[in-house]
Amino acid sequence: MTNELGWIDIRPAPAGPPAIGTLGPEGTSSEQAARLLGTRLPGEPPIVLRATYEQALEDLTAGTVSHVVVANAYRDIHPFYMADDIALASIFVMDTPLYGIAQRADGGPLSDHPSVVTHPSPRPLLDQLLPPTHQLSDVSTADSTSQAAQAVAEGRYDLALTTEPAATRHGLRFISRLRPIRMVWSVFVRT
Repeated sequence: MTNELGWIDIRPAPAGPPAIGTLGPEGTSSEQAARLLGTRLPGEPPIVLRATYEQALEDLTAGTVSHVVVANAYRDIHPFYMADDIALASIFVMDTPLYGIAQRADGGPLSDHPSVVTHPSPRPLLDQLLPPTHQLSDVSTADSTSQAAQAVAEGRYDLALTTEPAATRHGLRFISRLRPIRMVWSVFVRT
C-alpha cells in the first residue's frame, strides 16, 4: 500500500509562511496527514496539534495557522464545509497509520468484558479487530486515538483502539491484527 494515493488542489495556497493545524496529540492519523501536506508546502511548516478539529479551525480563522487538515470521516466535518470565512483548498487520499486494539505493555490477562476507549470515527473497527475471546459491553470515547492510547497507559481503560505511532508513544502492545484505513482528507484555508 502507498501512503499518498491522490491529490486534488482546488485553490492556490495562501501567501505567507505556512503552518498547519490539525487534531493531536502526537500519534494521530491527522498528524500524519498534516505532515504529508507539509511536504507539499514551502519550507518545513510547523504542525500545530490541537485537542479538537474545532480548535484547529479557531486557529485558522485567527490566522495563527494557514491550513487545517480534517479527516472526511470526522462526524462533525460539515461546519468546515459550510463556513463562509474558510474554503476547501485541497483534498487527498492517504492511508492512515496502522490501527489496532492495544493494552498496556505490562498488562496482564484481560477479562472477557474489558473496558475499551476509542475516537468515535473508527469505532466500527472494534467489531473487526477485537479478538473473539472478548466481548464489547461498554465503549468510551476520546477526542483522538492518541488520547485513547494515553488513557490506557494511565490505567483508566483496559484497551484502546489506536494507531501504531500512538501505541508506541504510550508503551502499549497490540492484541489484535493491524490495518490501515484508506481515507480522504480535506485541507481548509481562510478566504
